Amino acid sequence: MGTQRRLTRSIALLSVVIGSMGLAGCETNPYTGRSQLLMTSVGQEMQMGAQAYDQITRDPNSRLSQDPKEVEPVRRVAARIIEAAKRSKYSEMAKQFQWDVTVIKDDKTANAFALPGGKMAVYTGIFPIAKTEAGLAAVMGHEIVHALARHGAERMSQGQLTNIGLQAVGAAIGLSGGNPMLGQTTMAALGAGAKVGVLLPFSRKHESEADYVGILLAADAGYDPRESVGLWERMAQLSSGEGPGEFLSTHPSHDTRIDQLKSWMPEAMAIYQKKTAVPAALLPAVGGR
Repeated sequence: MGTQRRLTRSIALLSVVIGSMGLAGCETNPYTGRSQLLMTSVGQEMQMGAQAYDQITRDPNSRLSQDPKEVEPVRRVAARIIEAAKRSKYSEMAKQFQWDVTVIKDDKTANAFALPGGKMAVYTGIFPIAKTEAGLAAVMGHEIVHALARHGAERMSQGQLTNIGLQAVGAAIGLSGGNPMLGQTTMAALGAGAKVGVLLPFSRKHESEADYVGILLAADAGYDPRESVGLWERMAQLSSGEGPGEFLSTHPSHDTRIDQLKSWMPEAMAIYQKKTAVPAALLPAVGGR
């Protein structure tokens, strides 16, 4: 019981340390009003993004597609989403970015990403799940929001802050005295507690934020935002029975995600109905699909 009380007090102290330290360096997300802790500059993030993109595209294991059937639809969607971003509440950031997009020929990887600074990549394995350019717009809108909203920098800042908080708690509970093994065990448990209680929920908020603003960007670009629901329903079918529950996941559950998208759909449809609709052209078949 003594160990349990010690652990409980330590977790509470960690929350206070992180909360008090988080008062500095906060910004507000323009869409959701959520407070964000950011400990790096935009320039630093853009430099890191460019370096990561260069490393990925130069990796001999990364096969860059030159097939117009794969590259052209990705570039079309990217161009429209970028223009929508430049009209959005992230317009200042979007106009700073040096946008670029690459298609990576990997039919088994259903993924895409956008790095700080606007460097993007789409893996061909996402095509069968997205199905149409409108579905791809939901994917790319989501990824672009991660970059524009500075979610990567926020995760890094939160991780740095958590490490500082753990060190402060370690000093406060006296790791140097008493039973050293007990201190190490307590700190290990605190690390797990910090991860589940602080870092993962932040990541779920990032994902939901990217889903929400992403469909608004897609709608403003002329793509039917309702395609996002079908996209995540297909994703759910593919990943059925895989991965941890929502509490221990960095992403919302598929059901939660789909329910949220449906709740935001009236706002997205109001934007879409004012635009010239872009035909939902089919994406190319890959890997026999």
